[in-house]
Amino acid sequence: MRIARDRIVAALRERGQQARADWVERELPERVDPAKHSGLLATLDLDPADLADAPSS
Repeated sequence: MRIARDRIVAALRERGQQARADWVERELPERVDPAKHSGLLATLDLDPADLADAPSS
């Protein structure tokens, strides 16, 4: 499972966390591996299950 960086950025911007959203845009890959970045997602108070892309059929 991968998460689109844009979904993380959008969630942060919705909360008014512009600086964090800008940092995520600069530092994370376009497709984020939640296992590799679990600590960062927890720090940002984001649940990977809420951000995961819908499975393609």
